[in-house]
Amino acid sequence: MPHSTSQTVSLHTLGCKLNFADSGGMADQFRESGWAVVEFGAPSDVVILNTCTVTSEADRKCRQTIRRALRANPDAFVVVTGCFAQLSPGDVEAIDGVDLVLGAREKHDIMRYIGALEKQEKTQVEVSCIDDVTEFGAAFSANERSRAFLKIQDGCDYSCSFCTIPAARGRSRSAQIPDVVAQAREIASRGHQEIVLSGVNIGLFGEERGESLLPLLGALDAVEGIQRYRISSIEPNLLTDDIIDFVAASRAFMPHFHIPLQSGDDEVLGAMRRRYRRDVYTDRVARILEVMPHAAIGVDVIVGFQAETEQRFRNTFDYLSDLPVAYFHVFTYSERPGTVAVDRFGASTVPKAERSERNRRLRLLSEKKQAAFARHFIGTERPVLWEYADDGRGGGGPAGSNGRGSGGPDGPTTMSGYTDNYIRVHAPYDVGRTGTIGTVVMGRGPGDQETGC
Repeated sequence: MPHSTSQTVSLHTLGCKLNFADSGGMADQFRESGWAVVEFGAPSDVVILNTCTVTSEADRKCRQTIRRALRANPDAFVVVTGCFAQLSPGDVEAIDGVDLVLGAREKHDIMRYIGALEKQEKTQVEVSCIDDVTEFGAAFSANERSRAFLKIQDGCDYSCSFCTIPAARGRSRSAQIPDVVAQAREIASRGHQEIVLSGVNIGLFGEERGESLLPLLGALDAVEGIQRYRISSIEPNLLTDDIIDFVAASRAFMPHFHIPLQSGDDEVLGAMRRRYRRDVYTDRVARILEVMPHAAIGVDVIVGFQAETEQRFRNTFDYLSDLPVAYFHVFTYSERPGTVAVDRFGASTVPKAERSERNRRLRLLSEKKQAAFARHFIGTERPVLWEYADDGRGGGGPAGSNGRGSGGPDGPTTMSGYTDNYIRVHAPYDVGRTGTIGTVVMGRGPGDQETGC
């Protein structure tokens, strides 16, 4: 089938911000070849699923999404890539209807594998050994939203005992600084005001070349047209004083850090093979708030790991209760075959019902932390980047294909945005505000959460 502008492709992304950036890179490859990129679920010649495998639940969602895509587009040429495809290509190949399975290396050259688009009896599998993946695949995702995800680093040289990511994405490798700056300028030219720097282990940026993250941050801060940057996540042992001080003094880097903790108990951190202990984390939080008292700090935490006894979970809960942070992302531990944790400890002794209960307790604590953080700024002025319309119930969400969001038959009634320090606010819908930054006066609730413009 010859390529033409009449050919269409749709993409669906599961998992992390890095996956969204990779999907954006694949979409650009199709656009550059004359294809039209359409919304996932719409009729299309090719359907691409970019998958995640961080937990067994993620694997289940991948299988479910693949089957849903096949039901919606039974005649489409179906491509599955991403971490699930890299780690378990045989499982993906076994799903009836999948035409092509691409690994971590192959997805960055996807057009090479798009041929006649004729469905065959046998699934084509193109998955390199992860040890052979040494190139950095540049990518960014910049759709109708005001925020773009820019990939600056991929892979990881760490060996946390619970994690499959090094096996799915390979060793750490990074973009060249001039290339990242060029991509940031391209994003600015598309009208986006905020960039989220994405990677597996961003703090390792440039190490393979004897470079470091800080010079990149300085180069990006000088890019005209980008008003905001956020660092998606950075390990506490790699978050240096120099980086914290730079963010505090920078033009465009927001006072917002997301720092993985995983456990507030040192014994569990040791069993997880994390490269820090609790005192390092405490010190990093204190250092941030010393120079940026208004900063938001987010925390990743895992519950139900093999070494997490009830007392060790209480240690984590009490530690997080006292820690001056803004919110948590809570993950329930899932045994992943081939990880050190499973090889060393076997299955977790924490029953799944107890894991769910620990997750619930920490999520409730996170909600209290988030509310308390927001209350601290009531009556103060903060800059907000207005992103999209929402349904007025506080959940928010990207605008629909018409760019006007949801909100019922009369159109959207409210819109959402984030302050510089990552507090979500809502305001009456105004299409002219989308993608703009304005100063707001923080209020107490949906009725008065912003009175500025």
